[in-house]
Amino acid sequence: MLNDRQMERYADVLWWGLCTARTSPFKKDDIVLIRYHRPAIRLAEILYARLLAGGYHPVQRMRPTTMMERQFYLLSTNRQLVFLPPGEKELMSRLNGSIFLYAPESITHLSDIDPGKIGKAAVAQKDLRDILNRREACGTFSWTLCVYPTAELAGQAGLPLDDYTRQIISACFLNKTAPVGEWQRVYGNAQSIKKWLNSLNVEYFHVESRNIDLEVTPGAKRQWIGISGRNIPSFEIFLSPDWRGIRGKYYADQPSYRSGNRVEGIRLEFKNGRATVIGADVGEDFVNKQLKIDKGADKLGEFSLTDKRFSRIDKFMANTLYDENYGGKNGNCHIALGSSYSNTYAGDSKKLTRGRKRDLGFNESALHWDLVNTEKKRVTAHLKSGETITIYENGCFVK
Repeated sequence: MLNDRQMERYADVLWWGLCTARTSPFKKDDIVLIRYHRPAIRLAEILYARLLAGGYHPVQRMRPTTMMERQFYLLSTNRQLVFLPPGEKELMSRLNGSIFLYAPESITHLSDIDPGKIGKAAVAQKDLRDILNRREACGTFSWTLCVYPTAELAGQAGLPLDDYTRQIISACFLNKTAPVGEWQRVYGNAQSIKKWLNSLNVEYFHVESRNIDLEVTPGAKRQWIGISGRNIPSFEIFLSPDWRGIRGKYYADQPSYRSGNRVEGIRLEFKNGRATVIGADVGEDFVNKQLKIDKGADKLGEFSLTDKRFSRIDKFMANTLYDENYGGKNGNCHIALGSSYSNTYAGDSKKLTRGRKRDLGFNESALHWDLVNTEKKRVTAHLKSGETITIYENGCFVK
C-alpha cells in the first residue's frame, strides 16, 4: 500500500492537477469537494487538512459502501432512483473544485442489477453534470481524480496488490522526490504535440490495426486536448469528433468493467455515425442495453491516442483511468461511446449552446464509455488539401 510520504506526494500531484485544469486561479474561500471511497480515507484526510491550511472550504463526502449501493438499486422505487437531494444543485452551482479518490472495495457487486435502473439514475444526475460543465467552461470550476490501490482492483486485474500499487506509484511519479516537476515535463511535451495536431486541416483520420478499420471525422471548430490535470494519471491526447461522419469497424481488445459487469472483445461497426452492428465475446447483452439508454449512447463522443513515451503503464489495471492511458509496447487508442467533451470546441466554449453543439455534431448522452485497443496500429490524417500524412505509428505520435 502507499506510505505517508507517497500519499503526501499524491496530494501534491492532485492539487497540481486541480489547479492546472482550471483556467482561472483558485482563491481564498473557494469551495472544493473531496469524494472518496472508504479505503482512501487517509489520503482524503491529507487533502482536507491542506485545503483548510490554504484558506479554502473543503466539503467531504464518502461514497456509499458496496452494500449501500446494492440496496439503492435493489430497493429504490422509480422516484427514489431519480431523486436529487435538496441543496445539491446549489452546491454544484457554487462549487469551484472537485477531487475524487477512487478506491472501490468491489467493482462487480452490481453485476446482477438491471442496467436500466442504473441508466435511469445516471440520466437523472445529468442536470448536475451540466451545471459543472457550464462552470468549467466559464473557468470557475475544475476537477481531478485518481486511483487508490485496493485488493479488489488488484484481484480483478490479476495482479498481486504490491504489483498493482507499484504501477500506480510509477505512473504518477510518486517514486520521485519532485513528482510535480515530472508532470510539468509531460505537460510541456504534450503541448507541442497538440499544437502540431491542431495546425492540421484534416478531413478525416483513418485508424488501421489488425481488427480496426475506422474513419473519424474531426468536424468543424475542433481541437485536440489532454494531459490537462483533469485525470491523474493522464497521458492521452483526444478530441470529440463530429459523430455524423464516423464509419467503419472498431475492436476493443482490453476488457472493460462497467456497472459491475466485465465485458470483453467488444466489436462495433459504424454507419452514418451510429453503431449498427454490436458484438462482444463476453457481455454482449449488457453492451446492447448500454447503447440504448438514450438517443446518444450508440454514437461516438471521443477519439483518443496515448503515446507510449509518456506512459509507464504496461499492465491491465481493471480501471478505465489506467487502461485508457496504457503505454506498453504499442501505446493505445480508445473511443468513447456517448457524451462528448465541450472543451474540445476550438471557439469560445461559453457560446457553445445546445443548438450549436447539435449543429457541429457534438454528441450528448448520459453514457460515456471508454473502449481501449492496444494493438499495433497506424493513424493517418487525410488533409483537405488531398495530402495524407501519418500522425501516429508504433505507439508514438510521428512529429
